[in-house]
Amino acid sequence: MAADPDLARRKNGRYLAEVEAAGGEAIAIDETADESERGSALASMDGLLLSGGADLDPSLYGQPVDGSMGIERGRDALELAAWRAATERGRPVLGICRGIQAINVFSGGGLIQHLDGHTSVAYGSGPANRHPMRVSRASRMARILRPTDPGDFVIQVNTYHHQGFDRERLAPGLAVAGTALHPAGEIVEAIESVGPGRLVLGVQCHPERTESTPPEFARLFAFFVDAARSA
Repeated sequence: MAADPDLARRKNGRYLAEVEAAGGEAIAIDETADESERGSALASMDGLLLSGGADLDPSLYGQPVDGSMGIERGRDALELAAWRAATERGRPVLGICRGIQAINVFSGGGLIQHLDGHTSVAYGSGPANRHPMRVSRASRMARILRPTDPGDFVIQVNTYHHQGFDRERLAPGLAVAGTALHPAGEIVEAIESVGPGRLVLGVQCHPERTESTPPEFARLFAFFVDAARSA
């Protein structure tokens, strides 16, 4: 459970609003949902959005706690079950912030438990910090964000995370679509599935926070909703 339920509802409302603006019907569940609610949601979902939030339990990627904070094991278990259900049913997945990290971990990758310099002030208490993300011309992400000019480009994104991963920790079956430079090395900021099968996309930034997000990211939600509609 979130320490501040009202803040959690406001944050979650941003994701729901973007999905609905793209033409989707959003159903939110968390670890307080009972087995009946969980089963119904997972059985009926056309697509899975994994949102931002607390750090994943490092034991999921074979590490002791070394910088991770605010771990919510109940949420980890729910999202892992949702990921497995989406995988079994071939449903598209979009991961945002914690969500991109969850996708990588659930797929067999790992995380860097702390990165300095990629955080912002607490949500709602001031403007977000930003940094450049380089998007690869070879990626589906480039074609989504800039369909008329999908070459290599750099875009400014908000940054609200203290964890991440690099290419060495990237899970099998995933490709790097976007990166950011960091003193610790090149950090993966966007991923996508490899090949023609199920669609999996992830971004480290928070595109639902439209006040600090380039307008191109509205296409990401639209692409995800369209994929869910046709799944």
